[in-house]
Parts: sequence; structure tokens; C-alpha cells
Amino acid sequence: MLLSTIGRLRKTASAQDMMKRLIQVCGKDIEVQGRLIRIARLSADGFEFLENPEPLLDGLSKFGTRIDLFTFIDKLPETTPKYSYPIEWDNLATLRISTFDEWWTKQVDGKTRNMVRQAYKKGLEIREVSFDETLVNGIWKIYNECPIRQGKPFPHYGKDIETVCRITATFLETSIFIGAFLDEQLIGFVKLTNDVARSQAAVIHIIAMVQHKDKAPTNALIAQAIRSCADRGIPHLVYANFAYGKRQRVQPERF
Repeated sequence: MLLSTIGRLRKTASAQDMMKRLIQVCGKDIEVQGRLIRIARLSADGFEFLENPEPLLDGLSKFGTRIDLFTFIDKLPETTPKYSYPIEWDNLATLRISTFDEWWTKQVDGKTRNMVRQAYKKGLEIREVSFDETLVNGIWKIYNECPIRQGKPFPHYGKDIETVCRITATFLETSIFIGAFLDEQLIGFVKLTNDVARSQAAVIHIIAMVQHKDKAPTNALIAQAIRSCADRGIPHLVYANFAYGKRQRVQPERF
């Protein structure tokens, strides 16, 4: 379980309300959303953490924009309340990582291992890649493969390459891109973003071409994501909010 801590701020301001805007306070990029209730959070919420929230809360209270609530997430694996603010509990599907061999031999079942092996047997190459024009062009082709995914309209279908570049270029200094290639063609990718202390990495987006589903590219991408985290000493990999019971499955996509 992940602890979400809420600090309440009240201020009357003359600034025009906006559905969403970015501001900078105490050297932090802050995202503000809402009209009736204005909620602020770190722009890199989940990838950046506050060791001491008080200076930022004080800065927000003096800023010329009305903010009603400020929310922030405690760093994994924190589950004990550290502050006196009201709290809300949330959940994350999170994997503890020590070494890749530990995960491969003890944390994952035979079916998953077979899926990863299948990807390589069918000719896939999985490797870390740089964020450049070639990668963006490959992502653009994946996004525009089909308009429907998992029975729902795919929100990135039809976007031009400039838009795809902009939405995938977030948090570049702390991100890892991993590509799945078939005959040097990008058929899938995963973007990981870690916090500055490298205490955790989150799957921002993972996707592959539908026509190559039989090659299990996403299984191989996740395996490489775990290897990449292990090689960097990152102890936690966050996939998404955990789905159970009546909770809908949440696909990671947080550009």
C-alpha cells in the first residue's frame, strides 16, 4: 500500500481559474487542476518526492493562485504516516527487485519465462535505446497502427509526429526507453521513469503492435525493464494501480 498525504491550503486569489496550469514554487514544477476545487501536485508526482513538504506548502500559500488542496505521495516502501495531514490510502502494483536472476528464478512463474523465451525465439531483439528521431518515428508508427485497442478507441491514434515527440519527451533526464525490434523495426517500447534517488522506477507507457502480439513483445519488454532496474540498483518497479475485485485494470500511460 502507498500512503498519499494531503496538505490543505486556503488562499483567495485574483488569478483567472484554469482547468490545468503549471507553476513553479520553491524550484519545483507544480501542476494545478480544477475549477471548483483547485488541486495541486508535483508535476513529476510519483517520480519526485518531498523529504520536507513544509517549505513548499508555505510557498504555495503565498503564491498568487488559489490552491485548495496539495497532494503528494510518500516514497516506497513507506506505509507509516509521517505527517499530521489528512491522508488517503492508495495501492500500486509494485515489484521489489534485487537481481535479475532472483526475479527470473524465484519471483516469476514458468509461463512468464516461456513467454519471454518465445519472444527471442521468434526473432525479437530487446534493448535500451536513446530518445531520438528514429525512436519517435517508430513510436508514431506503433500509435497509428490501429484506432482500437482492447476494445476501446486508442487516444494516440491519428496524432502527428510532432505531437508524439512532445508527449513522449517528458522527464528525459530520469527516463529509460527500451525497444522491441523485429528485423530492426520497432514493434514495441516501454518508457521507465525513476526518481532522482533511484529508489523506484515507474512504467510510464508500454505498448506493442497488435500484429505482432504472437511474439509476446510486452513480456520481453517487462523482463528487460527489470534487468535495467537491477543493473542500476533501483529496488522497486511500479507498474500501475493494482487491479482486483471490481477495480478496473489500469494500463500505465502517464506521459
